[in-house]
Amino acid sequence: MERRSFLLRVAALYLSAALPVRAAEVAKLAKPKSAWRALLSGPAYAVLFEEDTEAPFSSTLNGEKHSGVFVCAACYLPLFESAKKYDSGTGWPSFWDAMAGAVGRSKDFKLLVQRTEYHCARCGGHQGHVFDDGPAPTRLRYCNNGLALRFVPSGEALPALRS
Repeated sequence: MERRSFLLRVAALYLSAALPVRAAEVAKLAKPKSAWRALLSGPAYAVLFEEDTEAPFSSTLNGEKHSGVFVCAACYLPLFESAKKYDSGTGWPSFWDAMAGAVGRSKDFKLLVQRTEYHCARCGGHQGHVFDDGPAPTRLRYCNNGLALRFVPSGEALPALRS
């Protein structure tokens, strides 16, 4: 039974990476990397536009438990609702689902094994990787770099989208 479960998870991960990107609903933002570099801190730029990864347990957002919305740190597109955040124990903010159309996916072979990278559907900023070991109902774990996000508490206005 364990082998069958493993094979089903591998097949689900493969199929999820091959599915069309849900991000077709969001208009893409064409901005040169030099413009993003001027707006972001060096570490945030490295994560978002050079696909760097922050150290685990380094983000204050990892422990954020208030109600609100997590937005892309570059263009401010809303990506995740706080109700879909959970403590994965990995040291990075983790979510079991993204907002509809907010993220795009691509295959990543940087560690020599296939992973599924996801990015902001609007600006293309790298957010993290999605895995199939999350909680119900999706069984997904969107493992996000805290530097790639900003948290907006409930009751506060969302920042205007950067163009």
